[in-house]
Amino acid sequence: MGRARESPTRESPTRECEFTDRPLILSFASLSSPLRLPLPCCPPAVPLGFNLMDVEDELPTAPPSANGGGEASLVAVSGDQFDLEAYAAQYSGRTRVARLLFIAGKCGSEPMWLDALRLAYDESLKGEDTTLHHDVSARIAGRLGPRYGVDLAWSDAVERRALMRKDKLDSELNGYRTNLIKESIRMGYNDFGDFHYARGQLSEALKSYIRTRDYCTNPKHVVQMCMNVILVSIELGQFMHVSNYVSKAEQTPEDIDPVTVAKLRAAAGIAYLGTNKYKLAARKFIETGSELRNNYSEVIAPQDVAIYGALCALASFDRSELKSKVIDNYNFRNFLELVPEVRELVHDFYARLV
Repeated sequence: MGRARESPTRESPTRECEFTDRPLILSFASLSSPLRLPLPCCPPAVPLGFNLMDVEDELPTAPPSANGGGEASLVAVSGDQFDLEAYAAQYSGRTRVARLLFIAGKCGSEPMWLDALRLAYDESLKGEDTTLHHDVSARIAGRLGPRYGVDLAWSDAVERRALMRKDKLDSELNGYRTNLIKESIRMGYNDFGDFHYARGQLSEALKSYIRTRDYCTNPKHVVQMCMNVILVSIELGQFMHVSNYVSKAEQTPEDIDPVTVAKLRAAAGIAYLGTNKYKLAARKFIETGSELRNNYSEVIAPQDVAIYGALCALASFDRSELKSKVIDNYNFRNFLELVPEVRELVHDFYARLV
């Protein structure tokens, strides 16, 4: 009797897409260094229409060839293809400057590079951080003309105001301590935290915000303290602090408003991503409520939630999870609609795993 014909073995779909060591650089508004995220590497025949390596700059790529074969080729990016001002408008404060500086360092297009530095320079003059202004000016290095050099008059005026403001805050806080007014002491430390944060003195800001903890008299104060610590800790890259204070805020006895809940989910996602826990990061970004909108522009934009959540899911979810938690998730679908390229990437990746 003849030997039974062996049927060809078929590998699990999830094994067809192996992880590559090619890094994806994700820049957060408040991070001092980029994060490296391993991405699934699909066969070139898959018509993604989206180049994974260019997500870092959120810049467009060329569409796939008409015959459906081969990889999509990159196109040169110009200012006409990417609305830099509209992109920067999604963020506020120090984050806007950080995003612009990141683009200037990564875009590879001289006109866009100079535009990003110009916008960063103008934005730096709206704040109180003279060190940041000097840094932006040094990066420009005279390439935009004399108008974009260090503004010494502005710097001197800011430094004088800061000195007077600090003396006033010191005097007020000492008075509150003498009178043992608990709520006033809390507000005094909070004002000091705001002062140091605006000046770019992040470690001092963190200390001041944490000191308010002992003077919180109700759950609302606790949540405010946690949000302040989270904001500074993200920029410092202290992700354990972020996770701890997210948990502390979520454990307050009173209900937290939906906007704050959405902020906490997004912050938790950043913390997990910063510690390479991609599956946990994906879950937190996916759980972020649509109430976030532009209410957390000092840290993250809704488009970022879509990008980071989708890429973390692609890197860590199996096919069933990708379907149930991402594609069929009505809440997260609203975020994906903001970034059509990433939405199509998720659907094409899922289809490839059939």
